[in-house]
Amino acid sequence: MATDPLPLAQALIRCRSVTPADDGAMAVLEAALAPLGFTCHRLRFGEIENLFARRGESGPHLCFAGHTDVVPVGEAGAWTADPFGGEVRDGLLYGRGATDMKGAIAAFVAAVQDFLSARPGAAGSLSLLITGDEEGPAVDGTVRVLEWMAAQGQIPDMCLVGEPTSRVRLGDVVKIGRRGSLNAAITLYGVQGHVAYPQRADNPVHRLVRVLHRLTARPLDEGTEWFEPSSLQVTSVDVGNAATNVIPAAARARLNIRFNDRHTGESLTRMLRAALEAEGARFDLDVSISGEAFLTQPGPFVEALKRAVRRTTGEEPVLDTGGGTSDARFIARYCPVAELGAVGTTMHKVDECTPVEELRALAGLYRAVIEEALG
Repeated sequence: MATDPLPLAQALIRCRSVTPADDGAMAVLEAALAPLGFTCHRLRFGEIENLFARRGESGPHLCFAGHTDVVPVGEAGAWTADPFGGEVRDGLLYGRGATDMKGAIAAFVAAVQDFLSARPGAAGSLSLLITGDEEGPAVDGTVRVLEWMAAQGQIPDMCLVGEPTSRVRLGDVVKIGRRGSLNAAITLYGVQGHVAYPQRADNPVHRLVRVLHRLTARPLDEGTEWFEPSSLQVTSVDVGNAATNVIPAAARARLNIRFNDRHTGESLTRMLRAALEAEGARFDLDVSISGEAFLTQPGPFVEALKRAVRRTTGEEPVLDTGGGTSDARFIARYCPVAELGAVGTTMHKVDECTPVEELRALAGLYRAVIEEALG
């Protein structure tokens, strides 16, 4: 009989691991992996607990990446189940992380157990890179573990991230890339003065409006083969001026750019700076790049994932690059990476849950991925 991922998923959900807390989640996972022959390395960076576990020394080497940290529950009283109870009701497993993504971790461990039971002498290596800092700043998690892995000669040949990528049915989407994300804070300075004497002042609001128009008047691009068009969205315009008869001294705006592989964070920063310099006024520009765009070109690894999906679900998965950012953006610097996981309808919501039978089906899908990847 196939290994049931439900007990491990429940045990992980019962750990109150809201970023940056671990609350025993890594210990639960280590206890499940060690009996399967994995060498486990608990890696703490800052206040974040991480885990790298590997079984085997030869190639091919398939790594599963995921996170045990979860977002806050929000208004706990709005839940109909204990957010950290792991309750099963009417065929649904409830709890923070059931979908994103403790359920996927449990499904992969179950898949590994079944694969090793059927093929104990199989060649190749399996590993897990599990962080407690995916939902947070993502500074002391996957980035630091990857640096450690590189120093230890542990970089895999391919990596599967268990984010809940499926839209409607399990396996209907495989993510082979993600857009980059840039946040910018702009402060444009002028000269304060009386509105009745504008010639004695320099209105920074007018200048800021022109800058924002310059940035939004034309599309950044028309999209690429695998990516939708890049999008620049103004998220805030602030002056903080309570008076009706005063031209303010400064005006501020914030914006976000979700960009495809025609751009880099550096090229977009240059574009923003040029738009501001065109005004000829003093300004501050603070840019934060949370991730660059990346793409895993369809090839042997992506084809292996597609075969696994077809075998187990009958779906012909769509290859997609949409959505927000994930830790795959860091892994892409080291090896081919793709994302495949549960239906993400309830992730981050009140009463987050996943159908138990879908969780078991995900374990079966992951077993097929292991078989296809390791040969």
